[in-house]
Amino acid sequence: MRSKIAKIAVAAITVVGISASVASADTLSDTIAQGYIKCGVNTGLPGFSSANAKGEWSGIDVDVCRAVAAAVLGDASKVRYTPLTAKERFTALQSGEIDILSRNTTWTETRDASLGLNFAGINFYDGQAFMVHKSLGIKSALDLNGAAVCVQAGTTTELNLASYFTSHGMKYKSVSYDTTSQVRNGYESGRCDVMTSDSSQLHALQSTLKNPAGSVILPQIISKEPLGPVVRQGDDVWFNIVKWSYNAMVAAEERGITSKNVDSLKATTKDPAIKRILGVEGRLGANLHLKKDWAYNIIKQVGNYGESYYRNVGMGSPLKIKRGLNAQWKDGGLQYSPPFK
Repeated sequence: MRSKIAKIAVAAITVVGISASVASADTLSDTIAQGYIKCGVNTGLPGFSSANAKGEWSGIDVDVCRAVAAAVLGDASKVRYTPLTAKERFTALQSGEIDILSRNTTWTETRDASLGLNFAGINFYDGQAFMVHKSLGIKSALDLNGAAVCVQAGTTTELNLASYFTSHGMKYKSVSYDTTSQVRNGYESGRCDVMTSDSSQLHALQSTLKNPAGSVILPQIISKEPLGPVVRQGDDVWFNIVKWSYNAMVAAEERGITSKNVDSLKATTKDPAIKRILGVEGRLGANLHLKKDWAYNIIKQVGNYGESYYRNVGMGSPLKIKRGLNAQWKDGGLQYSPPFK
């Protein structure tokens, strides 16, 4: 049942002249009743969210929604995916069309404070870069004065692009598209000299070019792009579930819990921290209005953060992106879960 507070909080949201329709503030109950998670993803970005010929979705962003489904419903497959462009994504979440946006979305102050949304974590630390045709002989982003640049509309990428060229006294021509595949096609067809996006996205798009070796990603990183899942404000229970579902994957990697050894650890471990994560001791599940095995289900069915990273964007994938900032904190990276206590 929707509370008056929920109706007021969500129905009142108006962004850029678009009023968000009323969305339930009891997302957990709605999700259990419908039997699946409503997840908004990219229209197709290898490693992050893309569908195969059978319509099966995979990617590091997809795994966030699978983790929530495992936690809430006990089954990581209980997810319905809605492919969204950058322009569509926030409206879809505000209106209730989806309940989680997990679509390589940058956490910014404006998005966090003015759209009626909450970012539930950072599942990929990234930064904007440039990819150019190798035949141009360009070695630095500072050599791009006068270039035509393919960019996706409705993204922080556009703002970063303008700021970078203005701050360095350079000119450019923006060639914008609605989807990442259109950006790639524009670049490949020669409509622009350069393609710009998050570095991870450029690696993904380069792998889909007809001649990947004919392009090079320049070394300069011109922005901070903390990417992560987003939910509506006004539903703290759901916010906590999404936040801690992701944290469970990070904490599991830190503690050495994997999809392969989770059963044996659950049965034999004497480590109190692992017992709490797996629901053997404590009431962490009850705190989230979930069953005690919620995190066990995530790790068993989806894996820990390192497993997800490896198979989707890391060395076990075609992208082979090094962990870098996305390594665990104890390994020099930024991935860090608050304590499970």
